[in-house]
Amino acid sequence: MHFTQTFIPTLREVPADAVIVSHRLMFRAGMIRKLANGLFAYLPLGLRSFRKVEKIIREEMDAIGALEIKPTVVIPGELWKESGRWDSMGEAMLRVKNRLDADFVVSPTAEEAVTALIRDELSSYRQLPLTLYQINTKYRDEIRPRYGIMRGREFVMKDAYSYHTDDAGLDETYRAMGRAYRRIFKRCGLSVIPVKADSGAMGGSSSEEFMVESEIGDNTLILCKSCAYAANVEKAACKSDCDAPDSIETAKIRAAATPAIETIDTPDVKTIDELCAFLKTDAKSFIKTLIYRALNVELDLSKTPGGTKLEKRKPALDAPEVYPEAFFAVAIRGDLNVNEVKLAAILKASEVSLASDADVVRITGAPVGFAGPVGLSGIPLVADTAVSALNDAVAGALAKDLHYAHIAYGRDFVPWLSADLRTVIAGDRCALCGGELYEKKGNELGHIFKLGRKYTQAMGAHYLDESGKSHIPTMGTYGIGLDRTLASVIEEHHDDDGIIWPMTVAPYQVIVIPVKYEGAVKTVADQLVSSLEHAGIEVLLDDRNERPGVKFKDADLIGIPYRVVVGDKNLSLDIPGVEVKRRGEKESRLFDINKAAETLTGMVYAEIAQLNRNGA
Repeated sequence: MHFTQTFIPTLREVPADAVIVSHRLMFRAGMIRKLANGLFAYLPLGLRSFRKVEKIIREEMDAIGALEIKPTVVIPGELWKESGRWDSMGEAMLRVKNRLDADFVVSPTAEEAVTALIRDELSSYRQLPLTLYQINTKYRDEIRPRYGIMRGREFVMKDAYSYHTDDAGLDETYRAMGRAYRRIFKRCGLSVIPVKADSGAMGGSSSEEFMVESEIGDNTLILCKSCAYAANVEKAACKSDCDAPDSIETAKIRAAATPAIETIDTPDVKTIDELCAFLKTDAKSFIKTLIYRALNVELDLSKTPGGTKLEKRKPALDAPEVYPEAFFAVAIRGDLNVNEVKLAAILKASEVSLASDADVVRITGAPVGFAGPVGLSGIPLVADTAVSALNDAVAGALAKDLHYAHIAYGRDFVPWLSADLRTVIAGDRCALCGGELYEKKGNELGHIFKLGRKYTQAMGAHYLDESGKSHIPTMGTYGIGLDRTLASVIEEHHDDDGIIWPMTVAPYQVIVIPVKYEGAVKTVADQLVSSLEHAGIEVLLDDRNERPGVKFKDADLIGIPYRVVVGDKNLSLDIPGVEVKRRGEKESRLFDINKAAETLTGMVYAEIAQLNRNGA
């Protein structure tokens, strides 16, 4: 391809709204242009690299037996109402109406659409397992789209959906997808961190995210210095730092040595820090009790304090009964913080948030800051596991300016539910090996989920087994953001001069730069390009009437792996040659013009093979 025949509008200035490397370099290199906030168009150079990422993903999906389909981008709203996500997805989902006033969705994800397709065709267990995937446009109406294509409103995803007769089959495909994802990212030249993650609004039993380290990452990763443990902070667990009793009976035995509970005056003392100063102790001696409001709770609350008064409803056909709204007291040690994602997962709730001040007063009978687990009634109490180790603690006394001292777990209160609720932080100890945990910021590139029967049940999908009995298939979903993957390659591979493409995703593999595109130089450049292209190498010939310095700057900016300079000086040597330089390296080499095409071809294919082997 001749430079003058393509469209690569490079820029020297950085766009004012571009704050991360990939946004700046993609804009300056003429790869993308902005149409509106969060909406970007790929120009020819950018699209070439995008297609390379797409090709790698497609090859790896095909290799594990996934079958490609092409659903529509606009999805009937009725499908989202069936699944129950029409309301729960929130304002991020773009809803539209057609001329007949029917509801539609501009697809943010496709669990509903693909399950509807499967539902209409599935009849026998012999059709399963089945894995379908698409590479298609998605839209999410982000409140604050930023960082170029890293977080746009419109983007392209590879999303796959698998259907199985049992959990063992789902587990097998889930593991195969995980291996395929690792191969995909390695082939793209990316260093990813697979982490345990929360399933969030997607639902399901377990999930794994594939992260890249990033200063502007939306996710906090918790990793161990001593072993391979890695998790999103929303899911991370740590080794207990206290001696918790193994049963309520053990806790009661411990409590026998604790003085009787005592009421103490704490005028104008509400926060943990104020209590520490007032009582001259530390936060580990306190029980912090917070009131939470939870939506769409699936747990059976009929046997909890106040649970029998709550109204149930069914959001969709054959879906579990839920409580649209419920309140919970959450007790946690004073030096720890509640992980609200863990809490929502434990309660099987679509959303949890701190209750309003008015609700706190109504439920506890006390102002905010004076709630406690002792004497609290009419509401389920959920306690973090560390609370069970406290047998001489301080907590709110459910009255203004009063706290209880000498509270003993098992004697003075017993929670309805005890679970890991703490937010893990750097410095905590690894649950696997006891090593020190540390934090990194990361961006999610891919996410795989075991969904179970959440969508297939809600949408009425079923199959018949060998005996003709009807069953609901179990399901997995697996996504990769192509735009974000491409941007992350640039984030990881660049220098002050521009992009340094890995060979597998470079828009071109070789750029040939004639010092002056005329005479013998033109003849040699044309012959070299022809030989390389004949060998299957993708070549950009810079035939512009520009100074060599301008061409070199642009070559570094757009990051093509090998730069070949053809000039009179080297052609006049006893052994005529061309100057070859690998992008990112300081030194160049002189290649015999009669062997240059063959040598370069071997180097290009060797790099591609190496990246592909890394992904094997």
